[in-house]
Amino acid sequence: MSRFFLEVAYDGQKHSGFQIQNNAPTIQGEINQSLEVILKGKIVTHGSSRTDAGVHAYQNFLHVDLETDEILERVYNINAILPPSIVLRNVYKMTSDAHARFSATARSYKYVIYAQKNPFLKDFGYFYPFPINLEKMNVVAKSIVGRRDFSSFSKRNTQVNNFYCDIQEAGWSKAMGCIVFEIKANRFLRGMVRGLVATMLKVGRGKISLADFEVILSRKSCGSADFTAPGRGLFLEKVHYPEGFFT
Repeated sequence: MSRFFLEVAYDGQKHSGFQIQNNAPTIQGEINQSLEVILKGKIVTHGSSRTDAGVHAYQNFLHVDLETDEILERVYNINAILPPSIVLRNVYKMTSDAHARFSATARSYKYVIYAQKNPFLKDFGYFYPFPINLEKMNVVAKSIVGRRDFSSFSKRNTQVNNFYCDIQEAGWSKAMGCIVFEIKANRFLRGMVRGLVATMLKVGRGKISLADFEVILSRKSCGSADFTAPGRGLFLEKVHYPEGFFT
């Protein structure tokens, strides 16, 4: 039995999230079905990051244990079966102790906002036609760097042992006519990035103050933040693994 890592990218708009579900199309479900057709057997995959419905990924990983190395030569065939919204980019043969989720050291996300109507961004950004103060939002972004309890920025009914996350990088910038939030952390809670974005936008518009944001964070109560930022503006950019992990 050999372990393989699958590197995938996808448009999340046509899927009900990443994790497999019984009665809804998901990224993991589509990948499993395609592998079963090509490899002719029951497939069980394990994902590195569970993105929500509508959320995209430039890079995500799954791992699977197989009895043969056939998958290494069938990437083209698997992609031919996968829907246009999902692509299998690479397959890596790994050691048996490598784990798509638990071997990862960090994840990087970005959130895209555009202020002027743009038909090419309607499925890949958040149309937000209001003036915002980027300087204030960057002050807030700087304040969350470090290890903090992010309970307030987690959606309710989240099954985790604790709500502590170590934010390594966070900041707002302008790029190609868009406003982009980028964040890197060892882990993320359910809905966390969207909660941070929507609440920071309220600071940027003057709806709440920097002190109000800190109060929301220190409240440590699930669902206290604003979660109205839609999933279509969020991208999982990269899953980080130790140096030399794929060699």
